[in-house]
Amino acid sequence: MTDARLGLTVTHRRYVPYSHAHYGGNLVDGAYALGLFGDVATEVCIRTDGDEGLFAGYADVRFHAPIHAGDVVQVTAQVSRVGTRSRTLELSCAVVCRGRPDRSASAAEVLDPPIVAVTATGTVVVPAAVGREE
Repeated sequence: MTDARLGLTVTHRRYVPYSHAHYGGNLVDGAYALGLFGDVATEVCIRTDGDEGLFAGYADVRFHAPIHAGDVVQVTAQVSRVGTRSRTLELSCAVVCRGRPDRSASAAEVLDPPIVAVTATGTVVVPAAVGREE
């Protein structure tokens, strides 16, 4: 029997404020995406187990493209494995809109297709299920 939690996907979108620019050219540091991965993983844990859970670790974190202040990013987590207390998540952060300061101070565009900026595999843990079979 297949676990109904497998394949569950949660998506968040967020505007990246200019206050998060860390480097020249309004570049945002890579840790910004990891923080967003934590947010989306929390929702996954709530939906699958009724608890916020805890992030245990990342594997295979890859930075494919830059994230800039003024971008809109879409962060997705999909459950790929369910253990007794752990869940493995496939994570991605894609830029779906990008500021265009070369056009004007407030210009922006929708990216089609989006640019995948960061991917990772993460492991979260949740408390032992009480009164539930896993």
